[in-house]
Amino acid sequence: MSAEEPLIRVVRGVPTAEELAALVGAIVVRSRPAVTPAPKTASAWARSGRPPGPGGWHAAGLPR
Repeated sequence: MSAEEPLIRVVRGVPTAEELAALVGAIVVRSRPAVTPAPKTASAWARSGRPPGPGGWHAAGLPR
């Protein structure tokens, strides 16, 4: 492929500028590596009900 050849060539039909932009956008999105979502962390509300420190759940079940 030479520098003068287009990366995308329309071989049938007459797409509008918007249609070409949508096609290029879809190709760009598909060519990027997939992003893995960050692991979910417990909310502040959920954390507030947990006993603090190591062994907190075990200690919470022991009589005082």
